[in-house]
Amino acid sequence: MGNNREVWVYIQRGKPDIREASLEILGKACELAEQLRATVAGVFLGTAPPAVLEKAFAFGAQKAYVLQSPCLDTYTSSPYAQAITWLVKQKKPDIFLLAATRQGRDLAPRVASALGAGLTADCTDLQIGPYRDPKTNTAYRNILYQIRPAWGGNVIATIVSPLTRPQMATVREGVMKLPEPRGACRGEVVELDADLERESVQTRILESRHHEKAVDLKAAKIIVAGGAGMGSKENFLLIRQCAEVLGGEVGVTRAGVDAGFASEEYQIGQTGTTVRPKLYIACGISGAVQHVAGMDQSGKIIAINTDPEAPIFTIAHYGIIGDAAAVLPILINAYKHLGR
Repeated sequence: MGNNREVWVYIQRGKPDIREASLEILGKACELAEQLRATVAGVFLGTAPPAVLEKAFAFGAQKAYVLQSPCLDTYTSSPYAQAITWLVKQKKPDIFLLAATRQGRDLAPRVASALGAGLTADCTDLQIGPYRDPKTNTAYRNILYQIRPAWGGNVIATIVSPLTRPQMATVREGVMKLPEPRGACRGEVVELDADLERESVQTRILESRHHEKAVDLKAAKIIVAGGAGMGSKENFLLIRQCAEVLGGEVGVTRAGVDAGFASEEYQIGQTGTTVRPKLYIACGISGAVQHVAGMDQSGKIIAINTDPEAPIFTIAHYGIIGDAAAVLPILINAYKHLGR
């Protein structure tokens, strides 16, 4: 099976330049490429200003494919999928990774379907290793292990696609550590005209509106999060008060969202945001694996729960056994007193 030893990362553009999720994947792609002795390439659609290319090179890309066409000025599903499919068929990379953003989740399956390639969605880890087919006893080397939670987060599945190329996966935002930029770096830029016709584009963007996020949990240094154990919306106000006096952000579990304590943009966990704050205060959170997967890399974890056997205490650095609705006012008043 002939293919280039290249690991590709789809570079999703954002404001002002590159989405952080794509930079996170570039860091992981460098690790994979080192094992494969491969080249890391970023895939850009539309115009790619020099400053944007330089940033991709600083975060690990060695090559940049820039696909140009008037049809690619703004993101629309069909032209982007057609252009990338065409490029993959021309260059035949070994691995192709995309961030599991809304755009990535829309684009990846379209490309995989057109190529007849396997695709694993929402991966939380990627590794390289051998694989032996139990049916044919065929051995494969340097296969991409596409690792993700399954069965509601109760098991971790490792998925392989040994028979098709590229090996494709989308990666959840925040699960890969953002690498340190390497400073001024140069790489090879390959500019190509995408083989697209305007007549093939069936949708047009007439108007685009951008709404700023109410919260940026990924950038938060301190997070105070509440779960269903907070009991009520009134009690959850203590989470907000504590976050305010600490200069942090509010977080919530999936169960807390379902209970109406906070909206989905505050949700932390497998189906929410993955965070790595310096301090994480978990209030009324039992510690289900679905939530823990999104916050267990926090610098310091303080857990408050009435159940001494709650799983959250197994990962907490400090634990307080008690009702968060009673404990939080004490913490808030103590911090206010220290801050005087």
